[in-house]
Amino acid sequence: MKTISIDHLTRVEGNGGITATIDGKTVTEVKFNVFEGPRLIERLTVGRTPEEDVSLAPRICAICSVSHKNAVLRAMEDALDVNVSKKIIYSRELMHMGEMIESHSLHTFLLALPDFLGYPNAIAMAGDFEFEAKIGLEMKNYGNHIMKVYNGRWIHGENAVIGGFGRLPTKEDLTWIKSRALQFMPFVNKTVALFCGLDYPDIPEDDTLYVCCEPGNNEYGFWGDEILLSTGEKYSKYDYPKVTNEYTVSHSFCKRSRYNGRPFSVGALARVNNLGDRLEGQAGEMYRKYFNDRWKKNPLFHAAAQALEIMYCFERIPQLVDLILADREEPALIPYT
Repeated sequence: MKTISIDHLTRVEGNGGITATIDGKTVTEVKFNVFEGPRLIERLTVGRTPEEDVSLAPRICAICSVSHKNAVLRAMEDALDVNVSKKIIYSRELMHMGEMIESHSLHTFLLALPDFLGYPNAIAMAGDFEFEAKIGLEMKNYGNHIMKVYNGRWIHGENAVIGGFGRLPTKEDLTWIKSRALQFMPFVNKTVALFCGLDYPDIPEDDTLYVCCEPGNNEYGFWGDEILLSTGEKYSKYDYPKVTNEYTVSHSFCKRSRYNGRPFSVGALARVNNLGDRLEGQAGEMYRKYFNDRWKKNPLFHAAAQALEIMYCFERIPQLVDLILADREEPALIPYT
């Protein structure tokens, strides 16, 4: 019997480690430890005003703060019975596209790719794969730019508020975002070909339960009022606790979740597995070209799924800009009491 500990997993978005117990050739126990201090967000929001809660909740994470901002805005507007315009919904979606591009490109190019190519880090990889390193950074900067244009800052912006935005981008801002997205498309195609074409190792592949939001209308997307499981089951957003069943463990600050006693996976790979056949345009073509049953069992295909979502975002951005510019008279903010 022996124990192997990796105290710091260096290429993940956060601070964590793994401890594995091995008996002969059998791994008997694996513990994933998250060392980051507890955020205690749920408790911090008690007794605060709605406006304060909208600012507090996204502090759970810097990289994906827009996801949390949109989630708490949707929840708070639902609770307050605030109905925002289509223009605001499209604008928030565009802001979210920026986050997805910056986060996915960071993980795929700068954290995951060095592992697949056999380098200790992105800096070492850049000497031989300069193009890949540069395009990853360029995509990340573009995504961050969209976040700043809409939310006021690259991270933890405060321009998105209950009822809409403090101010909306100018026509020039949006036109630049659209033109830049179109310019990126040749590189986006190379991104999908690269990550979907990698030789992913045959690690032990298990049947996995995947969970994501159901966008509705047979569309692909990141939001929804229902929760969709890969079993085909659906739950209302109000039944979220029935799916997550959060609990704590003594060796980690991070809460755990199980559905009917089973662990489940979320994120890009969950969405591609559950919603991939809804993808249209070039993203749909690439999905049909590369997707196979291994994606359903091998977590390493998460990088490939993120590459597909990068393409989805770049195709969606020009559409969103056109929809937003077509409705310039809508106010930036809906009053509420």
